[in-house]
Amino acid sequence: MKKNLKLAILGLGQMGQNHLRNLNMLKGVEICWLYDLDERVLKKLSSNYGIPYTIDVLQAIEDVDAVIIATPTAKHFSFFKLCVGKVRNVFIEKPLADSYNVALEMQKLAKKYDTFVQCGFIERYNPVIKELKNIIQKESVIHFDFFRTNKHSSRIKDVDVILDLMIHDIDLALYLNGPIIDLSSHGNKQGNLLAFAMTTLTHKNGSFSRILASRVTEKKIRKIQATTTKSFIEAELLSQRLSLHSQSKAQIIVNSDYKISAVESIIEVVRREPLLVELKSFIDNCSGNRSLEFPGLKDSVEALRICEIIKNSVC
Repeated sequence: MKKNLKLAILGLGQMGQNHLRNLNMLKGVEICWLYDLDERVLKKLSSNYGIPYTIDVLQAIEDVDAVIIATPTAKHFSFFKLCVGKVRNVFIEKPLADSYNVALEMQKLAKKYDTFVQCGFIERYNPVIKELKNIIQKESVIHFDFFRTNKHSSRIKDVDVILDLMIHDIDLALYLNGPIIDLSSHGNKQGNLLAFAMTTLTHKNGSFSRILASRVTEKKIRKIQATTTKSFIEAELLSQRLSLHSQSKAQIIVNSDYKISAVESIIEVVRREPLLVELKSFIDNCSGNRSLEFPGLKDSVEALRICEIIKNSVC
C-alpha cells in the first residue's frame, strides 16, 4: 500500500492558508505540522483542521517528506537552508528568492543535497494556459501581450510590482515562447518600490512579449493576447475564457470596397482551481512522476535574473 506524503506548511499567511485549504482536500497527503510565528493564527487553524501546530520550525521539518514554504519572500532562503539535507522535496511560493544571487545559492544547495524544488508559478496550471500552449504550438507566434494589474495589497510589503506581479508573466512568456536575447523596460515608483513596470522581451525565436504590471490600477486584470500568423488569441485568466479570432478572405462588395470579416471561436476550457492542480503536480513530482510542465529551479532562477535586469534598467 502506497504511503501518504508527510508534509509540513511553513508560513500560514493568506497564501499559506490557501495551500492548507487545498491540501486538506487531497488524498495521499498527511499534513503533519503547521508552522508560523503567529500562534493565535496557528491555534485557530489547528482547531479548524485538526492538524498539530508548532512555533519551532525544526520540529516542523523533522521526519517529513515535503514542505511548503509560504513565508514572506525575504525569508525563503533562510527556511530553505534549514530544509535542504533534511527534507527531500520543497515547494517554494514565488518568487523563489528576493534576488538573483540568492536564487543561485539556493540552486547550488539543491544540487548539493539532491533536493527536489518546485516554485509556485500558479498560472502555469490555469487551464487557459494549457489550451493556449496547445494552440500556439501549431502556429507561428509574432507577439504576446501580458496584462496584470492589481491595487496594492497591504499584505505585500517586501517586494515591488516586478517580483509581486510581473514575474508571473515573465515565467509564462518563457514557458510559452522560449528564452530571450534582449529586453527594454520602463517603470514608475510609489515611495521606495516600483508600482508600475512595462517591459518588452525579444525572444530567441524572433517573436516579442510585452509585459505590463501595475499596482496603481484599481481594476484587477489578468489577460494575455497573442498575435500569430494565422489568428489573434485572447486569454482571460480570471474567468478562464479563451477566444480565437481568425480572418476570413476579403470580399469585394458592390461599391468596390473590401469587406473583411473575422470569425471568433470560443475555445471550451474545463474550469479548474489552479492551486489545487499545482499541488497535485507537486505531490506527483515528489513521488517521482515528474511532469515536464512544472516550474523547477532552472526556470525560477531565470525568471529572477530577468526581473533583476528589468529593475536595474528602470530604477
